[in-house]
Amino acid sequence: MTVERRTFIKLGAGAALAGGPFAGFVNSPAGAVTAPSRPLSGLHPVKDKRDGKVRLHLPRGFQYRSFHDTEEPVVLADGTQLRGRHDGMGAFGNPDGTITLVRNHEVNGSPGAFGPAGPHRYDAQAGGGTTSVLVDHHGNVLDSWTSLSGTMMNCSGGIMPWGSWVTCEETVNGPDVGPDFTGAPNVGLEKPHGYIFEVPSNGHGNGEPIKRAGRFAHEAVAWDPVGKRLYMTEDNFAFASGFYRYTPGTDPAESGRITDDGTLEMLKVVGEDNAHLEGHQERGTTYDVEWVPIENPDPDFDYTPGQVAPTSNDDALTYVGSQGWDQGAAYFSRLEGQVYEDGIVYFTSTQGGGAPEEGNHDGSGYGNGFGQVWAYDTAASTLTLVYESPDRDTLDFPDNITTREGHLVICEDGPDDNYLRVLRPDGKLWNLAWNQLRSRTGGDRTDDEFAGSTFTPDGRTLYVNIQASNGMTFAIWGPWASFGL
Repeated sequence: MTVERRTFIKLGAGAALAGGPFAGFVNSPAGAVTAPSRPLSGLHPVKDKRDGKVRLHLPRGFQYRSFHDTEEPVVLADGTQLRGRHDGMGAFGNPDGTITLVRNHEVNGSPGAFGPAGPHRYDAQAGGGTTSVLVDHHGNVLDSWTSLSGTMMNCSGGIMPWGSWVTCEETVNGPDVGPDFTGAPNVGLEKPHGYIFEVPSNGHGNGEPIKRAGRFAHEAVAWDPVGKRLYMTEDNFAFASGFYRYTPGTDPAESGRITDDGTLEMLKVVGEDNAHLEGHQERGTTYDVEWVPIENPDPDFDYTPGQVAPTSNDDALTYVGSQGWDQGAAYFSRLEGQVYEDGIVYFTSTQGGGAPEEGNHDGSGYGNGFGQVWAYDTAASTLTLVYESPDRDTLDFPDNITTREGHLVICEDGPDDNYLRVLRPDGKLWNLAWNQLRSRTGGDRTDDEFAGSTFTPDGRTLYVNIQASNGMTFAIWGPWASFGL
């Protein structure tokens, strides 16, 4: 069966949909989803408070400051030489009014762990991790330190309501897995990767992966405080991706953390095996869903230390997902950013929305569209398509997202100019920021992607990263109320 048959679709008029938290996204007229013109109307060059250079175009009245720009060497307060690839990020408020940012660094390979040694280091050879930065609302850095190291490809993650950041490894590299997509061998690694790790907002992680939450190409997480489950996206570029949930055996309200004693499941459309949700959908399309169990969420593979492992990276990447697909779990394209609000988990499918793929396992890339935004209703167990980009000029490869007052702030990850866009509850897009970066030598960096968008708890400041070898972080503030925020 294919998604074209729409056996379990309910369009727009359902009572739950009409009154639900995302009603505005799907009940607005189809013509309300509009593409801003490019160059983007309403955006103007604004000088960086750091040094007066123009790095962003913003709406009138908005200001920003950049910091931790690794085009020049940056040393944190604990002596850490900061690596680039600034990615997913969470903002946490402190009693004195300052903000702590916990920020991912999506570094691949085995260049050695950064920062001081300690319990927060997982694999001494792996180059990724998280750094934590104490800032004020205008991006002035007050303190900084390595909070987790020895992990790999730390892509996105999610803020936990008990005051921690969960960071996600977007890889399954390890000494038991063959060379990854770069062709680099993994024989130098000490431990398997592909897990999630928890990092307290004002301290250091314990370096212990939550293995029962799965070993796959993790992207982002979102906690449902009512159902007490962790929802997780997968960005498996070469193959189909899945949407997962992890239910800890111990309530984090009691333990103060996510425990490694739970169960992992994968989303399936009711009555339709292997639904091709990466294919084009009409806005407002809704599916009833169920969840299939993953019996072996943490595979390890035979290998000989010091030798290239016989298990291919492709086989390792699809090992966990294949358990769900064998039971009819749904296919998605590159699930990335994710956020929870009022009983709804919103997540992006970066290359969803085009022609459906033929299958799942050819490894040549998966997804033919320009991006989708999905909404999972945790109480009703329904999945709704709230937005699908019609073309690259309208919205190009949505990635990390955050939310405020019912608006979704979306980071673009396209091959050309990249923007921050806001998807309003009425289905319209408006423009928040345009990347106008130039290197020290004048090189064009406007194709560097935005990542890690996160509002401070009081909503005053939006922090966001540039995810590139020469990464940086921005603090953006201004008259949010004038835009419905």
